[in-house]
Amino acid sequence: MDIAELAKAALALFAIVDPVGVIPLFLVATQGYSQAQSRSAARIAALTVLGVLTLFAFLGEPILGFFGIRLAAFSVAGGLLLLLLALSMVQAHVSPQRQTRDEAVEAEARDAVGVVPLGIPLLAGPGAITHVIVAAGATHGNWVQQMALLIPVALVALSVWLSFRAAPAIARRLGKTGIHVVTRLMGLIIAAISIEMIATGLGTLFPGLLA
Repeated sequence: MDIAELAKAALALFAIVDPVGVIPLFLVATQGYSQAQSRSAARIAALTVLGVLTLFAFLGEPILGFFGIRLAAFSVAGGLLLLLLALSMVQAHVSPQRQTRDEAVEAEARDAVGVVPLGIPLLAGPGAITHVIVAAGATHGNWVQQMALLIPVALVALSVWLSFRAAPAIARRLGKTGIHVVTRLMGLIIAAISIEMIATGLGTLFPGLLA
């Protein structure tokens, strides 16, 4: 993978994870925390994102193979999932694919909010996992290129840590309107990515469509 492809993967993953859009939820989940506890939750969330996405970058395709699922079919299904996520983000809503109402209520009484629900499923959720698996599948088993995928994964995890560390300041600067604008822009990018995934998957499953 060249630098341009790595940059594209990093930007796409950043748009899907959307750490800035999750800042309001981070502030709610860590309400009443001391500064040390809040920073600890930010660190744990970032490490969770790094660990989960790294795991699926290497084990995602073998898991699909175990269940007899072709990567093209997974690409179509993942694209549809991302499209649903994008539509919710364009409306500045928290998608049910990220967090259900019951999970939000449970999060208020949970101590390890850095892992659940912040790390999983808000950040390293189905959309991000799908993108990583499809990107890893595109390397066709090349371990060097798969290792290169860890660069955008690490950069996104770092962005999560930095965003959450600066969450109070960012929330004050941007306000709800500013955060919603960022979320909507990320939603548009994800919508385009999802269409590309669907088109690529359908083109592989049904070659006649490209004729």
